[in-house]
Amino acid sequence: MTITLRAHRRVVPSAMLAIALAAVSVTGGTSAQPRPPASPGLPAPAPLPATSAAAATAATSTIPAATPVAAVRELNLTQLGIDYAVQLRGISGTVGIPFNVRADELVTAASFKLNYAYSPSLIPELSHLKVTVNDVLVATLPVNRADAGKPQTADIPIDRRLITEFNRINVELIGHYTRECEDPAHTSLWARIDATSTLKLTVSPLKLANDLAGLPQPFFDRRDVRRARIPFVFGGADTSPMLEAAGVLSSWFGALADYRGATFPVSHGELPAGHAVVFVTPESNIAGLTLPNIQGPGLAVVDNPQDASGKLLLVMGRTPADLRTAAAALALNSKAFAGAQAAVTAFQEPPVRKPYDAPRWVPSDRALQLGELTSASDLSVTGYNPDVVRVNLQLPPDLFTWRSRGIPLDLQYRYTPRVRPDQSTLNVNVNDNFVGGLPLRSANPAGDRWWNPLAVKLMPDGTLAEHKEVILPPLAMGPRSQLRLHYYFEPVGGRCVPQLDNVRGSIDPTSKIDVSGFPHYIAMPELAAYANGGFPFSRMADLSETAVILPDQPVDTDTETYLGLLGQIGRSTGYPALRVKVGRSAEAAQWADKDLLVIGNLQNQPLFTQWADKMPLKRNGNAPELKLNSWIDNAIDFVIGARTREDLPGSMQIAVSDDGRDAVLAGFESPLRGGRSVIAAITNPGSKEALLNALMTPDLLKRVQGSMTIVRDTQVNSVLGGDTYYVGRLPPLTWLQWNLSRSPLLLAAMVILLALLGAAVSYAGLQIRARRRLSVNKAK
Repeated sequence: MTITLRAHRRVVPSAMLAIALAAVSVTGGTSAQPRPPASPGLPAPAPLPATSAAAATAATSTIPAATPVAAVRELNLTQLGIDYAVQLRGISGTVGIPFNVRADELVTAASFKLNYAYSPSLIPELSHLKVTVNDVLVATLPVNRADAGKPQTADIPIDRRLITEFNRINVELIGHYTRECEDPAHTSLWARIDATSTLKLTVSPLKLANDLAGLPQPFFDRRDVRRARIPFVFGGADTSPMLEAAGVLSSWFGALADYRGATFPVSHGELPAGHAVVFVTPESNIAGLTLPNIQGPGLAVVDNPQDASGKLLLVMGRTPADLRTAAAALALNSKAFAGAQAAVTAFQEPPVRKPYDAPRWVPSDRALQLGELTSASDLSVTGYNPDVVRVNLQLPPDLFTWRSRGIPLDLQYRYTPRVRPDQSTLNVNVNDNFVGGLPLRSANPAGDRWWNPLAVKLMPDGTLAEHKEVILPPLAMGPRSQLRLHYYFEPVGGRCVPQLDNVRGSIDPTSKIDVSGFPHYIAMPELAAYANGGFPFSRMADLSETAVILPDQPVDTDTETYLGLLGQIGRSTGYPALRVKVGRSAEAAQWADKDLLVIGNLQNQPLFTQWADKMPLKRNGNAPELKLNSWIDNAIDFVIGARTREDLPGSMQIAVSDDGRDAVLAGFESPLRGGRSVIAAITNPGSKEALLNALMTPDLLKRVQGSMTIVRDTQVNSVLGGDTYYVGRLPPLTWLQWNLSRSPLLLAAMVILLALLGAAVSYAGLQIRARRRLSVNKAK
C-alpha cells in the first residue's frame, strides 16, 4: 500500500519516501524520524491538494490569541509515584524520585521541598544527607543533634539547566553512629523521607511545530503524571457517528493515560485555550477557525487561534461516518502520519476481536510470560536493600476459581547464592497479601569451609537458578492486581566486618502465569467488575457487543460522562473502542443483543422510568428512591441459593438527595434480553466530575461494588440490591456442584429424588426376582 505525505516541508520523492519508511520499519525511530508504513488493515495517509495543506497551517482568527504565561506545578511524592514514607537505612541508603517535563513546556525555575527526619544516633561530623539531580550534587544537608528525631524541612533550589525531559532526584543518607568499627546494617542508621515532600516547577509554554508525527503529543504527553484533560470540540450536531468517533479517540487517550486517568470537557463551536481535539465537517462553524478543504477522512494539526502556544487536532470528514474512519485510523496507527495534514485512504478495519483477548489482560487461552508485561530490566534488582519487583496483572473479572487450588505461577528466578545457609528468602506477595517465602540456597549447603562445586550448579554468570510453582490465592487476585516479588538477602557483615554489596537477583522473563484452565462465570450485577475491568463491555476489547444509550436530547454533561467512561474502559483493555455503537433512548430496542451503557439523569433519560422495575434506583416524584431487599427476600434467597454478601448492606434506609450533587452507578439485567447487562450512569452537571474522579482514584475505586454505588463529592457508598443473574458458562459437572453447594432446598430435593429413584430401582429389581422365583416354582 503506497503512503504519500505532503506537508510544509521539503517535498520528498515518493520512491525515496518508500525507502525511508521501509528502513524505519526495521530499525525503529523517534518522532523526529520518518514514521513506519501502515500495515495491511491499517490506515494509509494520502496526499491532500496543496490548497488544503496550505489552509491547514493558515488557520487564523480575528480574535487575538492569548499571551502565554508561566505556570507553577507542585507535585508531591505521591503524585510522582511514591505513595509511601521512604526509609533510608544503612551507611549509604538511597531513594530515587523520578520526574519528567512535558515536551511543550520549558522549566524556568525549580525547587525541591524535602520533609525528612533522621536518627538521633548519627554522628554530625560523619553523617549528612546528599541530594543530587541527574547525578549532579545540589545540596548537602547536615544532621544536628538538637534537631535529631524531629520533622525537618529543607527548601532546595535546583538549577533549571540541570533539568531535561526525564529526570531523577536522588536523596542519599551517609550515616555513621560510631567512630570505630560499625555494623553497616545497624538499626540506628536511618532517615525518613516523607511523602509530603514537594517538587515545585515554574514552566513556560513552548510553541511546537504542526506535525502529526508527534502524536499523541501535545494533546497527551506521557511525561506528565497528572490526570489528562483533553477538550473535545464538536463542529456540528452530536450525531451517533460523530459521538462514536469521539468515543474511539477517548478510549485511545484513556489507554495512553493509564493510571493517570483522563477527562474530556466538551464544547460546541467554541475553542478553549490550550490544546484540543476538534471534529469538523465542511458544514462546521467554529468561531475564529478557518477550515481546510475537506475531501474525505483526514487529520491535521493547526495552531489554536485562542492560544498562541496551543494546538488543535482536526479530525475531518465530509460526513460524520468519515470522522469515525479518521478517528479509527489515528487510534490504530498514529505512527503512520506525518506533516501538518494527511488524508486517510484505503482504510480497512481489523477483524472483530475475540472474547477476552484485550491486550492488557492475562489471556484465557494460553499461559502468559511475565516478560510480556514488563521489561527484563524491571525484573532485576541488586544490593542488600533491593527494590520490590512489581508486575501488574489485569485478570478477566469473571474468572471462576471456586474450589480451585489457585492460580498457578511458574516462577523461574536467579540470585547470588549465599555464602552459608541463612534466612535469605524471595518473598511473594499479591498486592498487600503475603503468599509465601522461597528460601535462597547457599553455594555450600553443608556449611563446610571449602566450597564443593558439585553441591550446587551455578550459571555462567555466577548466579543460582531455581524453578518453583507458586499457587496464587484466588481471593487475593482482583481484576487489577500487582504481583510483588522481594529479595531479602540477610546481611553477612557485622561489627568490624565489611559488607560487600555484591548480591543480585532477577525474575526470569519466561516465568508464566496461567489462567487458561478456569471457566468464565460471574454473578451479576457486580460494579467492582465494571469499575476495575470495564466488564462486561471489555469482554470484547473493541466493544463490538456494547451500545451506549444517551438521552434523546443529550447535554454536554451526558457527552462528557460518555467520553470519560469510555476512556476508563480503554484503560482496562488497552485497545480503542472501534465498534462501539451510540444511540438514543428511542432506539434502545435495536440494541437488545448488546450490553448497554445508559447515561443521563432521572429527568432526561426516559429509560430510567421505563425500566424502573429492574433498577435498584427509580424516580419518585423529583427525588430518587432506592429499592432494596427485605428480610423476606433475603430468607427466600438463602433457601433457593441466591447470592448473599455480608460486606455490603442489602436492606437499609439510605437517602439520595435531589440537589444534583449525587451521582449513581447502577447495574442490572437488561430488560430487553436475559443474560445481557445494563450499567446506568446517572449524573448531573454537579455530580459528573465526582463520579469520574471516583473511578480514577484508587482509594475511592475500591469502594465501588455491589449493584449500586452512590457518589457524593469524595464519599462513595455501595449497596447490594435487586435481582441476581449470572453471566458465562460452566462445565456441566461444575455447574451441578456449584448450584448444589449454594442451595439447601435444591440439595434436599436432589437427595430425596435420588432416594426415590433408588427405592424404585430396588423395588423393580425385587419384583422381577420374585416373578422369576414364582415361575421356577410353578415349573417344578
